[in-house]
Amino acid sequence: LVMVFYGSNGKSNLVSMENKVEHQAKNQITYDIHLPSDLGMLYKVRLGLQTLENSISQLSLCHFKMQNTSTLDTFSLTINKTLPLSLNGDRWIEFPVEWPLKEALSVVTYHLTVFSSNILSERNLVHMTACIYGTHGDTGDRSLLWSLQNVQQREDNESFLVIMDAVELGELEKVVLLISSKTDCKLDIKKLHLKEAVKEHPIYVFEVNEAFSVDANKPEIQREILLSFVIRGDKQKNAKDNSSHKDGSQARNLTEYTIKVYTGDKRGAGTDANVHIVLLGNEDKSEVFQLSQSLEHRNPFERGKVDTFKIKTKKLGSLHSIEIGHDGKGFASGWFLEKVEITDASRNSVYCFNCNR
Repeated sequence: LVMVFYGSNGKSNLVSMENKVEHQAKNQITYDIHLPSDLGMLYKVRLGLQTLENSISQLSLCHFKMQNTSTLDTFSLTINKTLPLSLNGDRWIEFPVEWPLKEALSVVTYHLTVFSSNILSERNLVHMTACIYGTHGDTGDRSLLWSLQNVQQREDNESFLVIMDAVELGELEKVVLLISSKTDCKLDIKKLHLKEAVKEHPIYVFEVNEAFSVDANKPEIQREILLSFVIRGDKQKNAKDNSSHKDGSQARNLTEYTIKVYTGDKRGAGTDANVHIVLLGNEDKSEVFQLSQSLEHRNPFERGKVDTFKIKTKKLGSLHSIEIGHDGKGFASGWFLEKVEITDASRNSVYCFNCNR
């Protein structure tokens, strides 16, 4: 059994219960733990099994209580969970530390969707974990391939959902992947989508776009993937737009862009997924816009069609690049994008971004 303590001044290393002084009573063990540094006010504890050996079948945890022996601050919690959480499953649970007169963080269920081209066929050969970092700490290394939900397989594109519980992480910042294998294989990972289970948005998008070559003789591969962008959703965008119109001076500073999106004329080119775009200029970067209301077609992004959208955003200066993508929703969501043309009438400029993929 190991624990990690998180406080306002940082987090502890793994604290193993193996060699601690222990006082045993019926169905109860008390450990004396000495933390090497002052962590400040504790706000969460992560508790788990360091290794899943055959000798450990399951560990049922009922109640947890801890006390600072110098200040006598005491915290207790009823857990009633069994580790690991399922056969070969997640071996960690997290809970917030609740102090009087201070609102505790809540436990959140996160949905992590992994997009790949071949991970499902290689899943039995590979061990893969992810550690998610936010403004309120991290999740520790969580296994990704133990319980796959909502598996979708299409030509050259597949995705699966991993569900994990953690004390809320705040604004998400990065994901660290650890990949190892007992045999030679190549994993092609495209991107990760991360959101809270109970909310449609925001969706945190981490672009990976890398093929990992792993083999038994190689140490595990570690990759740090920083947040690429956030899909905030129509409601938040519209609320932002509405507040801008109320403020006259702010509305005058908005620039209108006309965006023409060309879907390729080849088999399977169209998509029913939700498409979003970000415009990047030499002065600023736009928020994420959902391209949902085409001026020409009720059903946008069909094969060989051109769809026009109008957006208003702050002045971006001269455009140099765009970020465009979709959420993978719907059957056969793959999309062949030919090009995007953007007109900025205020500068009498037209920008063309070729994609052809």
